[in-house]
Amino acid sequence: MRGNTFGKLFSLTTYGESHGHSMGVIIDGMLPGIDIDLKELQAFVDKRRPGKLKVSTDRNEKDLISVSSGIFEGKTLGTPIHVSIENTNQKSEDYKELKEQYRPGHADKTTLDKYGIRDHRGGGRASGRETVCRVIAGFFAKKIIDIPITSTITSIGKFQTKNRQLSPNSNLGISMDFDHKQIEDYLLDMKKNGQSCGGIIDVSIKNTPKALGEPCFDKLKADLAKAMLSIGSCIGFTICDATTTVKTLGTDVSIDSSYFGGMEGGISNGEEIHFKVYFKPPSTVGDKAKEGRHDPCILPRVRIVVESMAYIVLADHLLRQRAYLASKDFLK
Repeated sequence: MRGNTFGKLFSLTTYGESHGHSMGVIIDGMLPGIDIDLKELQAFVDKRRPGKLKVSTDRNEKDLISVSSGIFEGKTLGTPIHVSIENTNQKSEDYKELKEQYRPGHADKTTLDKYGIRDHRGGGRASGRETVCRVIAGFFAKKIIDIPITSTITSIGKFQTKNRQLSPNSNLGISMDFDHKQIEDYLLDMKKNGQSCGGIIDVSIKNTPKALGEPCFDKLKADLAKAMLSIGSCIGFTICDATTTVKTLGTDVSIDSSYFGGMEGGISNGEEIHFKVYFKPPSTVGDKAKEGRHDPCILPRVRIVVESMAYIVLADHLLRQRAYLASKDFLK
């Protein structure tokens, strides 16, 4: 097992390298008869597309989707869905010096240690480009469990806030407490100088069905944590504001369900699910960042990846819960 598959009843298997011919995903467990608008899928994928934001990488990929199975006459068949996109804007020469060098914080050396061979062009399999496959799968997962998921950047570099309300006047996905122009200028300056920064994405999930998750190893919070930590550059996951919770007395926690983050005993209780995802600054800085094509901060583009992984986890657990309830009726 090489860890390319995620999920049980709703699962995705991704493939492809950053500078290879294409990236793709096989989605299994999709319900049949669901209406699919490919233009809607393309628009969803475009939310993480490189080259769309001034503050992101200069790599400009169109990320045009190609569906080769699982959908017929605009509806899902219930069979495996295969979606791929071609890599069309590779500049592998930008990475030629990395053939004999290993970037700190990347999987360059560890990939070579593991497999004895690696694709040095842009990180190969470990590149953030792989996340486009997760966004594609997230689109289909959202068709199974279409509930409101909001991700808001509440910390980015030197800027921080506790306000989780999304700014309506910015395409960066920042809190309404932040000024768009100030954040944009801050990131553009980092890009120009080969600097980078990290931050925190606050996630809110409302209208979650009750009883999703298992009481032991497959707790809903455990699967959400695994999903988020599997995203490149993610270094932390907490339920609500864990740093505050650990300092709070039990008598206060027991009367305030907001500390539970919408899950009790690893199972959803129907209340708002709230968690935070922490991302480190991109490790490629200085001249190497200027020579290659890198995001000075991945937060604006990774938000849709975070939301997609959340939809994937919830869709998988919803199908598992439905299967459990169906088995009870079957045995009556």
